[in-house]
Amino acid sequence: MSTQPDTLFDSVESAHEYIQLLRDVIADARKEIATDVAAAATNGARRLDALRLVEYKLTKLEQHLQSSSRLLNDLRTMRRLLLEERFESGPAVRVRTGTEG
Repeated sequence: MSTQPDTLFDSVESAHEYIQLLRDVIADARKEIATDVAAAATNGARRLDALRLVEYKLTKLEQHLQSSSRLLNDLRTMRRLLLEERFESGPAVRVRTGTEG
């Protein structure tokens, strides 16, 4: 098995980086929409309503991506802990169960 990822999402790190890129793009889009909302406040109620809906949806998407980013970070941390534990214990370590005498 190769240690190099074959695609963008073969590792937790690459997925985490991708989520961060999406968050950056959404933050830029929210800034643009905020400018449009300010300009539309004087032009028309229908356009303003549509822009506010877009703003709301972008905010929700940003929150979901933030949550996903935290989850990926947690997974990355747990994987590191598990891998270090496995390397420290080595192959000869035996796990005790409550049924052993």
